[in-house]
Amino acid sequence: MSTRDFLVELGTEELPPKALKTLGEAFLAGIEKGLKTSGLPYRASRYYAAPRRLAVLIEQLEEQQADRIQNLDGPPLQAAFDKDGNPTQAALGFAKKCGVELSQIDQSGPKLKFSQSIPGQAAAGLLPGIVETSLNELPIPKRMRWGARKTEFVRPSQWLVMLFGDEVIDCEILAQQSGRVSRGHRFHANHDVRISAPANYAEDLRGAYVIADFAERRAQIAARIEQLAAEQQGTAIVPPALLDEVSALVEWPVPLVCSFEERFLEVPQEALIITMQDNQKYFCLLDAGGKLLPRFITVANIESKDPIQIISGNEKVVRPRLTDAEFFFKQDKKQKLETFNQRLANVVFQAQLGSVFDKAQRVSALAGFIAQRIGGDANRAARAGLLCKCDLASEMVGEFPEMQGIAGYYYAKHDGEAEDVALALNEQYMPRGAGAELPSTLTGAAVALADKLDTLVGIFGIGMLPTGSKDPYALRRAALGVLRILIEKQLDLDLVETVAFAINQFGDKIKAAGLAPQVLDFIFDRLRARYEDEGVEVAVYQAVRAVSPTSPLDFDQRVQAVQAFRALPQAAALAAANKRVSNLLSKAEGQVAASVQAHHFDNPSEFALNAAIQQAEHAVQPLAAARQYNLALSQLANLREPVDAFFEAVLVNAEDPAVRANRYALLAKLRGLFLGVADISVLG
Repeated sequence: MSTRDFLVELGTEELPPKALKTLGEAFLAGIEKGLKTSGLPYRASRYYAAPRRLAVLIEQLEEQQADRIQNLDGPPLQAAFDKDGNPTQAALGFAKKCGVELSQIDQSGPKLKFSQSIPGQAAAGLLPGIVETSLNELPIPKRMRWGARKTEFVRPSQWLVMLFGDEVIDCEILAQQSGRVSRGHRFHANHDVRISAPANYAEDLRGAYVIADFAERRAQIAARIEQLAAEQQGTAIVPPALLDEVSALVEWPVPLVCSFEERFLEVPQEALIITMQDNQKYFCLLDAGGKLLPRFITVANIESKDPIQIISGNEKVVRPRLTDAEFFFKQDKKQKLETFNQRLANVVFQAQLGSVFDKAQRVSALAGFIAQRIGGDANRAARAGLLCKCDLASEMVGEFPEMQGIAGYYYAKHDGEAEDVALALNEQYMPRGAGAELPSTLTGAAVALADKLDTLVGIFGIGMLPTGSKDPYALRRAALGVLRILIEKQLDLDLVETVAFAINQFGDKIKAAGLAPQVLDFIFDRLRARYEDEGVEVAVYQAVRAVSPTSPLDFDQRVQAVQAFRALPQAAALAAANKRVSNLLSKAEGQVAASVQAHHFDNPSEFALNAAIQQAEHAVQPLAAARQYNLALSQLANLREPVDAFFEAVLVNAEDPAVRANRYALLAKLRGLFLGVADISVLG
């Protein structure tokens, strides 16, 4: 079959910049889906997206569908005809469905059958419906109408190009009649642009100051920003989301370097960066030491003959915003950071749990408790806890919410607080997401842990448990943060006693009965998904969970040891033996004896296993106590042969009660050795 290139371009008023890339990709995906459903093969496809247009180019699209045979099965013969051979309603209904007389239906098999040849339709007739369906299915949260029309789209439509080879496909979509005429840049080339052929689309528009390819504009902007930053002896901060947004705002990008007064550099640079990036869509520059330079890069949408005017205009616009940040910073510094707690005493954290200041006091006490146990300074952790929420009442954070914690750091430094105390005010929020940075100081780690555990205990304590779809207090993220800090920073903290301390601080504000196990289960349950992501089998997690370690670090060390143990050749047999031992002990009558009496042995394999267990006890118990779980399990792997020999030669449930009880005691000692690390019977 012959093929042609196909181009569709919908021209609009300026599209939402944050959604432009998604809209372009979805438009392409919808058309590809429609072509596949219609049985129209093609060689390649791509999308174009610019502020005033969405377009898709399909290369070498077949001009017509292939002819196809449609086979339809009808009712069985016994249901199609009665005993006299007359057709039933089932047979007549099938013939009607097929659009033919019953005599034209194949009755030679066990069922009625009908086959018909369906000629392929021309692609030109199918493409308007495919395009319209794709546009209707775009991910647009809220569509708008314009003029007197009932047509709806994300922005008013302005023109429509529909070319199949050299042919214009005659149709009307979104109130626009199709043609081959696009439009150029709104300012440089505000006129019609004739598209000579689908393959020439990008070049025809380039001649009218429009770079239609989103990826090309993005790469061009990024390269030019890097070049300009180097000329200023700096490097640019280029967040991918900001680069995408700026690429969606311009058709003909022209990056330019602007500047601001150096006096603004006395303001925390994070606040300056936030306002320039978020409000003005500028790219900030840093020097070699990571300090903000009094320069920024803006991306203009025109190639001006007098770029100084554009630069001056942007500098004029940014100045009031930087002045605001400077004002808030100076106002906040007029009082000590600690005094902001007075305002927080009137700010509700949660109606049943008290004010934000109440929370800060709880965090302070809990942070001191934690710091003592992880090798930190309890007094500095308590001090940081008391100050940790103060900046929430500051003018700076009121204007720039992203500055919470960061503003606290600067104000604490201004007040002469210790460096780790100041850092902890920002580090309390770490990690801010999956894989994000962890606290760098023990004081910061203590406050971060205290803040998260206080929230977990408090919210669980008033019964506001997270559901599958709702977790308004981000309890899952808090639990994962606790685990990451303790495991990745190698901090050994007993969560049982820590959670108990946290519960006691709430007094009668929460229901304490059964709360600790609920909170601990919720935290340790988060480890399952973590290990699955790391490729650790669920059975390994369950084997460790069964022995209930109270420290996440200890839990992780056991998991790593059991994971390594699974690779040993003896692992499967020992896991199966432990499972057998576990089942036997669960059926034992009465209390299993704590000691083994050698005089009850009547088989050499019993003596051999007892000797091996005694030898293993001497070797393994010190290793387990020192948390050298890998070495402990390696030693226990040597028990495979005496264990196998024991079960081969000995009937555990002997008739003699004393012998039977002694064998149970021997197996209990064996199982106890493994339970010092994990319940490996789960692996069997």
